[in-house]
Amino acid sequence: MFVQHDAPDASRGASNLLFDRGLRVFPDGTTRVTVERDPVPRYAKAGRGAYLEDVDGNRLLDLNNNFTTLIHGHAYAPIVEAVSSQLACGSCFANPTEHEINLAELLIDRIPSVERVRFVNSGTEAVMFAIKAARAFTGRPAIARIEGSFHGAYDWAEIGQAGTPSSWGPPEDPVPVPLYAGVPAAVADDVLVLRFNDIEGLQRLEDAADRVSCILIDPMPSRAGLIAADPDYLKALTAMTRKKGVLIIADEVLNLRQGYQGASARYGLKPDLIAMGKIIGGGFPIGAIGGREDVMRVFGTRQAKGSLPQGGTFSANPVSMLAGYIAMQALTKDEFDRLERLGNQVRAGLSDTIKRHGARFSVTGAASLFRIHPKENPPREFRQAFCNGDEAETLMRLHRHFLASGILLPNGAAASLSTPMGVAEMTMIVDCFDGFLSQANQR
Repeated sequence: MFVQHDAPDASRGASNLLFDRGLRVFPDGTTRVTVERDPVPRYAKAGRGAYLEDVDGNRLLDLNNNFTTLIHGHAYAPIVEAVSSQLACGSCFANPTEHEINLAELLIDRIPSVERVRFVNSGTEAVMFAIKAARAFTGRPAIARIEGSFHGAYDWAEIGQAGTPSSWGPPEDPVPVPLYAGVPAAVADDVLVLRFNDIEGLQRLEDAADRVSCILIDPMPSRAGLIAADPDYLKALTAMTRKKGVLIIADEVLNLRQGYQGASARYGLKPDLIAMGKIIGGGFPIGAIGGREDVMRVFGTRQAKGSLPQGGTFSANPVSMLAGYIAMQALTKDEFDRLERLGNQVRAGLSDTIKRHGARFSVTGAASLFRIHPKENPPREFRQAFCNGDEAETLMRLHRHFLASGILLPNGAAASLSTPMGVAEMTMIVDCFDGFLSQANQR
C-alpha cells in the first residue's frame, strides 16, 4: 500500500535514520553522486517486477530501473534462479568460463557492427577502453565528443559533459569544459567538443583529424535531452570520419535497449566500436567493448600480445555473464516490439495531454525511453535541452507529484520502461501527468 506524503520533507523515519548513519561513513551521506535526495535519499528495501518498495513502506512504479539497467524489472525470476545456482558453484574465478562465450556469441549474432567482444565491469570502463583501443589503433591521442552527453567517469570522456550557459562558449566553437577542478589542462587540450546534429560543426573535426583518434557519440544522448540523431548528420559524420581515418565509437551503454540490434542499427550508424553495458548484465555489474575485428586486435590475438593491455579481477565473472545471457535471451524481437508499443503509447498520451492543456511541455524519446521537457518545443541538442532555474523547479514539482501518486519518476523526468509493465502502467503514467497539469492550471 502506497503511503502518500504531502510534502517532500515529511517524515520518512527509516530513510532519515539510514541517512544519518550514512553521513557518518560517506562524505555526503551516500556513495553515488547520482542518488536523488529530497531532502534525504529514499532507501530501497525490495523490488518485484515493475515496482520498488522503500524502507518506509512505499510501493512505487519504478521508472528509473537503476538508470535504465533493469529492463526486466526487479527480481526477474529466471535470473534469480540461475544466479542462485551459479553462486553455489562459485562466484568468480581467475579462469574463463563458458558463460562469457555464450554472452559474447549472442551479442555478435545480434549487433551488426560487433565482430569481437571484450568484457569489463561497467559502462565507464567500456567507454574508457574503447577510447584507448581507438588511440592504439590510430596512433592519435585526441578524441572528439558531443557536448552534454554522459559517457562515464573517464577524464577525457567527461570533458564537455557539464557546460552551462556561462561556460560552454559560442555555438560555433564549444569550450571543452572540465567536469571538476584540477583536471590537467592537457586533458581538455585533447578533447574536441562538437554540438549534436550540427553538420557545419563537423568541419572543426575534419580540420583537427590528424590528431583525433575517434568521435564518441551516443545515437540518442539521454542526459543531453534524449534526442535522436538526424539521418543527414550521421551520414555527414560517417563520410568525414571514413575519409580522415577517425574511428566512430557508439556509446550504447544506455541505448542498446532501443531495439534487438541496438541503437546504431536503428538510426543507420555504422560504428567501428560500440561500448555496451546496463541491460547486458541482467542487473549485475558489466561493460563490454565490441567492434571491428581488425580494431579489436589491439587487445591481442592468438598469435600475438596486444598493444593495449586490459584486465580486471571481476571482468567476465560468471554471475554477470550468466545473468546477462538470460536477460538478453528473453529480449526477443517480439518483446522489443511490445516495449516499443508501450513507449509509443505513453509518449503519445503525454503529448496529447500537453496539447489538451495547452501546456509548455514537450516529450522526446524512442522505444522504451521517454523524457518530459518543461519546454514548449522539443529540443534538438544539449543547449536547447538545458534547464534554467525555473524549469528545474518545475521538474522537481513534477517529480514530487509523481511520487505522491505512487510513481518513481527521476527528477530530470527521463524515464525507462520494463518488460513487467503493460497498458495499465502506461495509463497510470499519463493520468498522473494529466493530474499535474490540471493542478498547474488551477494555480
